Amino acid sequence: MAASDEPARSLAPAEWEVMKVFWEGGELAARDVFAALPKGHGWAYKTVKTLLSRLVAKGALTYEQVGNSYLYRAAVKRDEMTRHEVRSIFQRLASQALKPVLAHFIEEAELSDEEIRDLKRQLDAKRKGRAT
Repeated sequence: MAASDEPARSLAPAEWEVMKVFWEGGELAARDVFAALPKGHGWAYKTVKTLLSRLVAKGALTYEQVGNSYLYRAAVKRDEMTRHEVRSIFQRLASQALKPVLAHFIEEAELSDEEIRDLKRQLDAKRKGRAT
C-alpha cells in the first residue's frame, strides 16, 4: 500500500503501539520493534511477530526480505491513519444520532476562540450550501 492510499482497516490498540515504533523509528526488523516497545508491555517476541503479520495484512506495513530476516516499514503515515480512525469512529457514532455526538464534542472539547470561529464559519458555509 502506498503511503497516500487510504488504510483499508482499523487498527487494534496493540497494533497502534507497534505502529508508533515505525512512525518514530523508520525501517526496522522484528527484534528492533520488540526492543523499542515500552517496557512492561508484557508481550512475547512471538506476539510482536503476530502483530507485524496482521499489520502487513491490513496494509499498514510493508516488508522486504534481507537474507533470512525481514525489514518492516510503515506503509501509512500517522496522520493518514489517525484521520481514517477518527472518520471510522465518527461514522459509527453519527449513524446513531449526530446531534448528541456534536453536542458532546462541543461540551467536552477545549476549543480556542479561533477554533470556535472556524467551526462557526464551516457550519455557516454548510448552511449556505444547502440553501442554494
